[in-house]
Amino acid sequence: MIACGLLAACRAKISGLQVVYRITLMIKVSGRSEHVLKDPNEDTEWNEILRKFGILPPKEKPKDEIEEMVLRLQKEAEVKPYERMNLKELKEAEDDFDEADRKAVEMYRQQRLQEWKCLQRRQKYGELREISGQQYVKEVTNAPEDVWVIIHLYRTSIPMCLLVNEHLSQLARKFPEAKFVKAIVNSCIEDYHDTCLPTILVYKSGEIKGRFIGVAECGGIYLKLEELEWKLAEVGAIETDLEENPKKETINMMTLSKQNTSAHENTNTKSSDVLKPHIT
Repeated sequence: MIACGLLAACRAKISGLQVVYRITLMIKVSGRSEHVLKDPNEDTEWNEILRKFGILPPKEKPKDEIEEMVLRLQKEAEVKPYERMNLKELKEAEDDFDEADRKAVEMYRQQRLQEWKCLQRRQKYGELREISGQQYVKEVTNAPEDVWVIIHLYRTSIPMCLLVNEHLSQLARKFPEAKFVKAIVNSCIEDYHDTCLPTILVYKSGEIKGRFIGVAECGGIYLKLEELEWKLAEVGAIETDLEENPKKETINMMTLSKQNTSAHENTNTKSSDVLKPHIT
């Protein structure tokens, strides 16, 4: 039976070749001697005949553009081995990477190094720390050049200083990349006047970048947390997510109140003038 099947297949193949041969003769007789088979994937009657008899393979299906894009994105999203490694593992596996990955590995190492430094800094700061006058130079003036330092000079006997300490404690937790410290003013400066307290100094690279001296400059006795955050952000010490100065609304209300008071006084004056007797 197998022999019979093979014989039938051979006959079908020979029959197909005979048909193709006859069509070829017909084309030559008609004077069309150009090359008929140009593109095996082209949609022509001739190619269909050849495919029908198995002389040409089935027509290739065009690749789906979306499918190609998905495959490309999958390839781009593949996680490189070095992206799972820490700094120590990167150093140990340095010789295992080919030349094409060396540059990417170095860039990735620098990125991980910066992340590690940021993590170390976050673990180091994140709270309002108390320092003494003897620690001032080390903790403030000689702090790392890329670190913003906010120091509050205060006295516990002044309520406004206690309010500022409370706000700075919250800001220290919110912005752990900045260094927040406080010091009793007597340990740093002798004979410092109470009228100059609270005093907030902002340092960067050993230099004072901003200062807020006294109740008024610090924001007043009703200072809000967001207002102090905005002040420090304006200096550049922190990156706030506040979109506008929260004090602006208070200022506008105060201005409006003054305008209303002034208008009311003018109205009263005019009314009084009307009621005054005219002396001739």
